[in-house]
This record gives sequence, structure tokens and C-alpha cells, in this order.
Amino acid sequence: VIRCRAAVAWAPGKPLSVEQVEVAPPKAGEVRIKLVATGICRTDEHLLQGCFPKAEFPVIPGHEGAGIVESVGEGVTSMKPGDKVIPLCLSQCGECSFCRNPESNFCQKSHISEPQNLLPDKTSRFSCKGKQIHHFLWVSTFAEYTVVPEYAVAKIDPAAPLDKVCLFSCGFSTGYGAAINTAKVKPGSTCAVFGLGGVGLSVVMGCKAAGASRIIAVDINKDKFVKAKQLGATDCINPQDFKKPVQEVLTEMTGQGVDYSFEVVGHADTMVAFPQTASFASFNMSTGVCVMVGELDSGSEISIDPTLLLTGRTWKGTVLGGSWKMREDIPKLVSSYLEKKFNPDLLITHTLPFAKVNEGFDLLHAGK
Repeated sequence: VIRCRAAVAWAPGKPLSVEQVEVAPPKAGEVRIKLVATGICRTDEHLLQGCFPKAEFPVIPGHEGAGIVESVGEGVTSMKPGDKVIPLCLSQCGECSFCRNPESNFCQKSHISEPQNLLPDKTSRFSCKGKQIHHFLWVSTFAEYTVVPEYAVAKIDPAAPLDKVCLFSCGFSTGYGAAINTAKVKPGSTCAVFGLGGVGLSVVMGCKAAGASRIIAVDINKDKFVKAKQLGATDCINPQDFKKPVQEVLTEMTGQGVDYSFEVVGHADTMVAFPQTASFASFNMSTGVCVMVGELDSGSEISIDPTLLLTGRTWKGTVLGGSWKMREDIPKLVSSYLEKKFNPDLLITHTLPFAKVNEGFDLLHAGK
């Protein structure tokens, strides 16, 4: 048993508490990882506010991390102690019908199909003050050590800087893949990206990599515009600067609406500024594609005018970048990063010590 620090959420709506926890050794088919770096994603905020489906408390949040294998359980053959790895919040068992489908990145062992509050044998490897602590999406990266099933871990290039590639386990892969895999953005096309957090900026990078000729970045926080332009946005607009709906502004800018629209806000408060109809009605009425990337609170509902679809528009959702096969494709993305094919380093705004994890959420809330 390893004793280490972890940020524990004892109940919804409460700040994280940095505690000493016990992390049990890996059982058969499991890997124990020393976490080196973790990102903060808005999905963690959904969990902390009690808005993530089927979550249980107390829990160690975090799902965007990278680290080094400390030990492996019986039967683990794809990695060994000392290997650099990224734990994956979307597993790839390689055996289910989703894993065998080349167009799907779901896995029937993932949280899409069943809760991942405990490891597959329905027990936890975490305890604190004599109490069982739940896992989050199996990965729980807000801990100095974690235990994850082998099929939810990707072995990566030993040259990879872990404080940078931790973003590949969620934020960067989600946004970049939404453009490349889900929308399949075509060269010369026009795109609109609603919401310029880490995922939205990754969508901008994906649109640029796909050869889009015009990328219109939309956000109510003008501080995001400089970085959006650095990463490939050709235009930046703030809906609050206009007296007309933003979809009308986009239609006037493009003549017929954009070819691809990405909704990357997924937050109830900002939905007032970015109504779903804005991202949905702002794209080409005949062949336009709208991809919903942002995560809404559990139980949320969206209403749309069905005539928006009758003319040929397509509305799609994406999880973790569409058709990435996580254990196979995340290492390839890391290799492409090392070859300098894209630069997600610009997504990193602050680097904090582990004890200041709550300050990280304060920065998230402030849009910084």
C-alpha cells in the first residue's frame, strides 16, 4: 500500500480537500501509476457540483493526466514499471462491438455503458480515514498515485514531456478530434467555433490542420481572442458586440452560413449567450454540419426546430474526439506532437503545485 496525497471531494458543492490517502497495489489486469501532471477540465467541475451522471461521493476527481508506471498486476503485458503512460477516461478493451467498429471510439466497458465509480471488480483501491473513496472514470488523476485497468492506459513515447501531454487524455484530443474525425472538416471550408476554452481552442487547431480557409472564433471573453488567432482563427467575434443574433452575424459574414459549426460551451449559464439555435442555425442550410462538443449538466434538455434538419443539415455529438481508438491513437498523437505537427502547449495558461488545486478551479471559474 502506498500512502500519498490526493484531492478528495467529500460531497457535492464543497471545495476539494487535500488528504493523505492509501492506494492499494494493482490486482490482476491493473496498473498502478505515479501521476506527474494533471489538467483541470470542466467535466471535473460538473462532478464537483453533483451534475455528472451516476457519480458517487466521496471521490477523487481528475481525468486528464500523465505519469509513470509504478507497478503492474498479474497478466499485464503491454507495459512495465518505468514506462510513461496516459490513463484514459475512455477505455479500449479491443473486444466489444464498439471497439471492433473502426468508426467508433466507445467501449462497452467505459462509463458510457456502465458507472466507473469502482474498478471492474466493484472494489476501490483508494481509502482515506478508514473510508472507501470512489474512483472517477477509473482514472482519478487528482492523486499522486492511481490504479487503472490495463485497457484504460496508453503507453507513450519516453521522450514525451508529461506536463504537456497530460492534455491529450481529454481536452486536446476531444477538440482536435471533433474537427478531424467527427466533422471531417474539408480543405477550403468555413468553420465557426463557439467557446474558446481549452477544448474550443483545440477545435480551432483541428480545423486549421484540416485545411479550413476561414475559422470564426466566437466567445464572450475577448481575452481568448489573441490565443485563438495564434492557433489558427481568422476572425474573432463577441456576440455581445451585436444587437442581432450571432447566427445572423455569421450568415452575413459568410454569405450562406458556415460549413461546420462547433458548440464547445456546454454550460447552462453561457447557453444564454450562445443559445443552441445559434451554433445550430448558423451553418449552411443544405450541407452544414454542427458538432456538439460541450458537456451539459446531467438531465439537461435541448429543443430545436426540426425544419432546421429537413433541408439537409447534420447535427452530431462527439466524445473524446470521435473515432480515436484511445490506446492506439493517443500514442500516435503524442508522436505527432513530438514531431511538432501541432502545438497544444499554448493551451496551458497556469502551472500550480498540487496543494493549490482549488485555486486552479478558481481560475477556471474566472475564465482564465
